[in-house]
Amino acid sequence: MTGRTVLHKSVVLIGMMGAGKTAVGREIARQLDLSFTDSDVEIEAAANQTIAEIFARDGEAFFRQKEAQVIARLLDGPPGVLSVGGGAFLAAETRALIAQSGVSVWLNVPLALLWARVRRKTTRPLLRTADPRATLERMLAERAPVYALADLCVEVRPGDAVEATAERVISVLAGVPGLMEGAPRQADGDG
Repeated sequence: MTGRTVLHKSVVLIGMMGAGKTAVGREIARQLDLSFTDSDVEIEAAANQTIAEIFARDGEAFFRQKEAQVIARLLDGPPGVLSVGGGAFLAAETRALIAQSGVSVWLNVPLALLWARVRRKTTRPLLRTADPRATLERMLAERAPVYALADLCVEVRPGDAVEATAERVISVLAGVPGLMEGAPRQADGDG
C-alpha cells in the first residue's frame, strides 16, 4: 500500500464567496495526496475570460449554465477534491449531480468573517452594488438554507488556519462510510 488516499466519490466544497473553498480544498488534497480542481478556474480557462468578464458580457444566467456544464464534466472524471463557486449549489440539477457523484461539504463561515475576507476584492461581480456588505448579508441569508442541504457541514471560525480547517474537514469525511481508503490517521507522534 502506497499510503495514497483513494476516494470513491469526489469531495465537493460549497459555500459563500470568501469561505476559503479553494485554499481549504488545496490543503485537503495536499494532506491526502489527491487531485484538486477549482470549478471557477476551469470555467475561466474554458472561456478564456475571468468570471467578472463573463458576468459583464453574458450575464449571470449564461455563467450559471456554463458553470453547471463544467461541474458535470469534472464530476464525471476521477474522484478528487473540487471547490465550486458560491452559487453553484443553488441549482437543483447541480445539487443532484453532486449528490450522485460526490459528497458535499459546506464551509459555513459567519458573515463578519466573510465580509473581512471579501470587502477589498474587486473580482466579485455580485458585490458590485451600492452597499456590498448588505448584499453579502442578503445573499448569505438566502443561500444558507440551500447550503444546509449539503451532506456535511464544517464551521469555520475566525482565527482558524487553513490547515486546521482542512484537518477538520478530513476528520468529518473519515466518518462517511465507504468514501475513502488509505486516509492518513491523525496521530500524536510520528504517524
